[in-house]
Amino acid sequence: MTVLTRVQGDITEQHVDAVVNAANSSLLGGGGVDGAIHRGGGPEILAACRELRAGHLGGGLPTGQAVATTAGRLPARWVIHTVGPVHSTTEDRSALLASCYRESLRVARELGARTVALPAISTGVYGWPLDDAARVALAATREAAASGAFDELRFVLFDERAYRAFDPSS
Repeated sequence: MTVLTRVQGDITEQHVDAVVNAANSSLLGGGGVDGAIHRGGGPEILAACRELRAGHLGGGLPTGQAVATTAGRLPARWVIHTVGPVHSTTEDRSALLASCYRESLRVARELGARTVALPAISTGVYGWPLDDAARVALAATREAAASGAFDELRFVLFDERAYRAFDPSS
């Protein structure tokens, strides 16, 4: 049975099989979670992302999709990169946000990852309201948890406000 948990902390310090990265479409690093993962994982992650960009992801990773690389120096085996949608007040993009979690967990399952650390995708510079992002994320991860393919799906949240919003018991 999969356990859905949450911790307040640094996603780069999680001892798990796979860490999900809230990446940008270039896969070449950025700010927030993406920058922290690239800094913590070292040049191996950037090199793997450059290989992907030189191959089938020449145009970048589409929003809502996911792809895996090495975790480099992180205490994980893999980083699963996904591109969250920018929040819009005029268009419902929640299906794309849910797809980030579903696709990341599909990739994790294919890799054989049993423990996965997940961030609050799109809640930083992409402007997604925290409570709504948590609702979408928890629904999508509960679906994956029901498959029984994982031991633990762990939300790693930067601050107290996000920690409260991502309550798996709600």
